[in-house]
Amino acid sequence: MKILCLTVSAGSGHIKAAEAIGKYFKEHYEDVEFEMVDTLKYINPIIDKIIVGGYLKSLKKTPSLYGKLYKYADSEDTLSNLSSIINEILSIKIKGLIEEYKPQAIVCTHPFPLEMVSKLKRKNKIDCPCVAILTDYAPHSFWLYSHIDAYVIPNEDFIQDLVEKGIEKETIYPLGIPVCEEFLQRIDKKEAKKELGLDDKFTVLLMGGGLGIGNIRDIFEKLAFSKLDIQIIACAGQNVKLRNQLNEIASRTNKKTIVFDYTDNINLLMSASDLLISKPGGLTITEALIKEIPIVINSAIPGQEEKNADYLLNNGIAARIHSDDSVVSILMQLLNSKVRLQHMRECCKEKAKPNSTRDICRLIFNMTENK
Repeated sequence: MKILCLTVSAGSGHIKAAEAIGKYFKEHYEDVEFEMVDTLKYINPIIDKIIVGGYLKSLKKTPSLYGKLYKYADSEDTLSNLSSIINEILSIKIKGLIEEYKPQAIVCTHPFPLEMVSKLKRKNKIDCPCVAILTDYAPHSFWLYSHIDAYVIPNEDFIQDLVEKGIEKETIYPLGIPVCEEFLQRIDKKEAKKELGLDDKFTVLLMGGGLGIGNIRDIFEKLAFSKLDIQIIACAGQNVKLRNQLNEIASRTNKKTIVFDYTDNINLLMSASDLLISKPGGLTITEALIKEIPIVINSAIPGQEEKNADYLLNNGIAARIHSDDSVVSILMQLLNSKVRLQHMRECCKEKAKPNSTRDICRLIFNMTENK
C-alpha cells in the first residue's frame, strides 16, 4: 500500500505531524510505503521561497500584519479566492506527482496541498481517499474544502464548529494531532532531571518553537536573576543569536540552567519539567498535554496561535504573560498555589489524545482497505 503525504515547511508543526505518521507506519505496518513531499518545494523552489519565506519573514518582522490577514481570510472571500486561483494552477504539478506515485491514500498536514487535492478530486482527476490533519486548536476556513474524505481534528470540542462551516459530520474524526510515539514513554521526573544534571527542584522549560521566536531572552534573564527557587531549561531553536545570548546570561546567574539549540529530545526535557513557557504552536501544545505540563503562554503569533491560546485559557490549561515584566509574578502565583498547578495538570490530561498517531494511522489504513 502506498500513502502520499503532502505538507509544507511553513513552521515546523506541519512537517513534524507528517513525520510522526510516517514513523508510526514504518514501525507498525509491514506493507505500507509512506512518502512525504514538501509540496511547494516539489512544485517550484522559487515559489516555495516566495510563499514560505514571506510567511516566516512576516512572523518575525510584522506578526500583527499576519494576524490581520489571518482574520480577514477567515471571514472574507478575497484572500480565499486568491489562494484558490494560485492552488488551481499549482494543482497541475501535484496531479503529475499523484499519477506517477499512484497512492492508495493522500494525507495533507497543510491547507495548501489540501486545496489542490480538493480541486483535483472535484474534477474527477483523482479518486483516492484524502485525509486532512489539522495541526492547530482552531479550524480556519483555509482548511475546509469539498471532496475531502476525512477531517482529523484535535478533539471533540471542534466538531460543531466544522459542521456549522459546512463539513459533513460523518467525515470528522476527533483523534488529535499526531506526535512521535516517544511521547508515550513515561520517564520518571526525578530520573529525567538527574539525566540532565539538574537538581530535584521546580524546573521551568522555556521554548520558542523551531525558529526561537518571542521575547525568550528577556524572560530567561528575568527568571535567571529572580528570587524564585527554580532551575531553567531553555531552547533557542534554530536561532543562533538567541542561543548565544542565553548562554551569556547563563554564565552570570547562580541558578542551574541548561541552554539547547534545536533538539529532538523534547520528550526528556518535558519529562524533567514542571512548567512550560512557550508560544502556543499546535504541536508544542499537543506534546505538553500528553506530558501533562501546565503551560504559560508567551508571544503567541497573531492568528492561529492566538486561537490556540484562547483554547488553552478557556480550558484551564494555561496562564498567560502579557508582557515580560509579569513573568516573575505569574510564576510566583503558580508556585504558591499547588491546587492551581494540579488543576492545570488535570485539565491537560482531560484534553490530551496520547494515542492520536496510532488512531490516525488506523483511520488512513482502514480507508484504503474499504476503498
